[in-house]
Amino acid sequence: MARRNHTTDLGSIACDDLTELGAGKEGWLVDNPNLLTALDTHSIALANRSTVLVIEFSDAADPSSGGARVKIRPTLSPIEAEFISAIEWLVFDDVRVLAVGTSCGYLLIYSLHGDLIHKQIVNTGRIIKLRVRGTKRDLIQDTSSEEICVVMPGVIARFDGSDIQSMLQRWFQETRTQFWDHKRDPEDSGSSFGRLPHQLWNVNKYGSCADAALTGIMPPPLMELQSSQRYFCAITIGDDAVISAFRLSEDRGRSLVGAILSKVVPATFSTIASFSKMIWRSEQTPTKKPEAKPQSFARASPLTCFKDHPRKGEKLTLSPSGTLAAITDSLGRILLLDTQALVVVRLWKGYREASCLFMEMLVNKDKASSSSSNYEHMKSDYCLCLAIHAPRKGIIEVWQMRTGPRLLTIPCPKGSKILQPTYRFGSSSDSASSYVPLELFVLNGDSGQLSVVNRSLN
Repeated sequence: MARRNHTTDLGSIACDDLTELGAGKEGWLVDNPNLLTALDTHSIALANRSTVLVIEFSDAADPSSGGARVKIRPTLSPIEAEFISAIEWLVFDDVRVLAVGTSCGYLLIYSLHGDLIHKQIVNTGRIIKLRVRGTKRDLIQDTSSEEICVVMPGVIARFDGSDIQSMLQRWFQETRTQFWDHKRDPEDSGSSFGRLPHQLWNVNKYGSCADAALTGIMPPPLMELQSSQRYFCAITIGDDAVISAFRLSEDRGRSLVGAILSKVVPATFSTIASFSKMIWRSEQTPTKKPEAKPQSFARASPLTCFKDHPRKGEKLTLSPSGTLAAITDSLGRILLLDTQALVVVRLWKGYREASCLFMEMLVNKDKASSSSSNYEHMKSDYCLCLAIHAPRKGIIEVWQMRTGPRLLTIPCPKGSKILQPTYRFGSSSDSASSYVPLELFVLNGDSGQLSVVNRSLN
């Protein structure tokens, strides 16, 4: 009996420009910890410490026929040895831009042509991860939320998707208006529209985190007065605590001491600065306005933590609704966490160096209806699954959530990485005919071949 193929080839991303990122050496895609990847439906971005390469493969008939390629080289500080530490796509309807995080805490947003749209400091420190997600109001979710979450060691920042979309719309309108007037200064910081509003929280109570995520909006504490402020639930993982959970408030309320210091310290420095100018008058006026400093932290209240030395949390991935999180640790285990009850509901062992992504598949559906060309699958037809890439075993396993069986075991070549397109802001899943399930893609670094795992088991 012939072996059933559970993947479909989409094409190859192989090109000469990839040699700058290390392509040509066996295992270049997975062995270099500084090599970053981000996938969109028609593009893939790969980055090393100083350069981002964007490869388009929009031609569905022949993705390898030679799509557009763009190189982005951010202006990084050589004094601080600044480097690119995170990348992610931001997709708003027909607008696609690339977000870049740096080791000095800057968030950069670039157009597909490599133009710097926005630059903003989030906080001092390395940006570990950029997470884009959203939840829609439905029978389960009482509220809707779309956001980009910036993860740093011991710090989480949240940018609202609507604020970023408004800024991008203004930038593209201004670019079209001023196209014939003058060329944009390459040294422009890209922040002519002001700072993007955001919330910032300190979550290092249980040690510096290796990864983190906002799982959604949660109710306020029982003994706290009801207000218009929203509360978010955050999950962090790290060396000291495998799993930690926090309730994050939009309120930046501080203690009495903090309130006094916030008033006295700026006034003191202002007085000293004024006195210094009287003594040492500068003859030159600064040509560049000073960069804004990071804002103060909002309140983060610890909910629980799980410590199990010497186990360390390594990677975290969220389900689309944010109600489940898959966490890999240093002992080769994978924990499935219910983010609402904050309880581990499932455990896998023997998966060292594993990576996990949630996906949706057609499971136990009527074959007759599924094979009909006129039948459009609805969201309810799909089942949430967890894909586990075990590189030491050379396989990808697909498990049905939450407690279902293993559905698939797919051979995976050495040097491969599992990827997933980023969340699309403003996308609606209300229409049954337009619903696009969460798919899993596999990139073979040694051959450059990109494939997708089939939606159906049949």
